[in-house]
Amino acid sequence: MSSAVLSEAESWLGTPYHSRARLKGVGVDCAMLLAEVYHRTGLIPHIEPGDYARDWHLHRNDERFLQWVQRFADEVANPQPADVALWQTGRAFGHGAIVTAWPWVIHAVVRSTVQRADVQQCALVFRPVRFFRMRGM
Repeated sequence: MSSAVLSEAESWLGTPYHSRARLKGVGVDCAMLLAEVYHRTGLIPHIEPGDYARDWHLHRNDERFLQWVQRFADEVANPQPADVALWQTGRAFGHGAIVTAWPWVIHAVVRSTVQRADVQQCALVFRPVRFFRMRGM
């Protein structure tokens, strides 16, 4: 199953960042990237998160992103390929990625695209991070 998740995530590489979008090759944000990849690989149902502001995590303590992930995944200590990484990017967890081989991830980057990155070489290295494994993996 992890190979299917990684293959699907890689198929999104180069998709432009667009808040609240979920169209491969057209636009996606980090939350919708996770939703689409795990849905298309049969691990979660299709979800409609409703409206959300791109910067909600900067001004609120409400852990909406974290709670959404916890509906479908269990926290793990050591990330494996196809696990979810969530970072606290303000007052709450507000950025997610798919682990390819820690510290490498695939994620949607604001003002850029979906890309592969070594998180130890970017600003995320300084943020609190938690890892989750989708149930059924």
